[in-house]
Amino acid sequence: MAKRAPEPEKRPGFFSQIKSLFRFTREVYGWLPWAQGAILVGGVLLGLVVGYLIPPFQVWTLVLWAITGLMLGVLGALFLMTRLSTNAMYAKIDGMPGASGHVLSTSLGRNWQSSDTPVGINPKTQEAVYRAIGRGGIVVVGEGARGRLTRLVNEERSKAQRVANGVPVHVFYVGHGDDEVAIADLSKTIKKLPKAIDKTTMAAVIRRIDSVSQSVSSLPIPKGVDPTKVRAQRPR
Repeated sequence: MAKRAPEPEKRPGFFSQIKSLFRFTREVYGWLPWAQGAILVGGVLLGLVVGYLIPPFQVWTLVLWAITGLMLGVLGALFLMTRLSTNAMYAKIDGMPGASGHVLSTSLGRNWQSSDTPVGINPKTQEAVYRAIGRGGIVVVGEGARGRLTRLVNEERSKAQRVANGVPVHVFYVGHGDDEVAIADLSKTIKKLPKAIDKTTMAAVIRRIDSVSQSVSSLPIPKGVDPTKVRAQRPR
């Protein structure tokens, strides 16, 4: 008897995603419902004022403007929630092993290539080093206690300089101390780096580094933060 083909995974609906995103964001920003309510009321009031001031005054036009203001309020409330959900996600993953890998692999855009798997790891202490390659050069990111990261970071920087001679190598440490970058600012800091190489050189650098990189898949490494555990799905 032939096996039945597995049914495709059913994705949550739009309103289900909105509900999950709202609950997730409210855990960090308890005042979110009040702010969204104020935006909705403000949108309706704005619509009423506009409908009253624009002649000729008629009841049905006033209702239409009120509905228009309500729709604008809904959009404003959703926009606020979306922006705050990003900040909430950073607040939840701050300090978690693999947070840097998650940010590098999901937030840098097409001009950068990275992975949520570290290129260097201390299995005992979970200090890890991640790498990103893009138009700004090579970026080495250290995650963990800075003192214990020195050897791992220096090894990765030396390898990058040896394989890609002339390509700038930037080193960032994730944290909240002096000369450290907060996890919420990591992607923005990397994206601000000035362009130093073209796309052809970038592709060549990626091939060279991949060819000399040693596999670390057998080590107990944190392969990035599971986004389903730290943030709700964005509405599509």
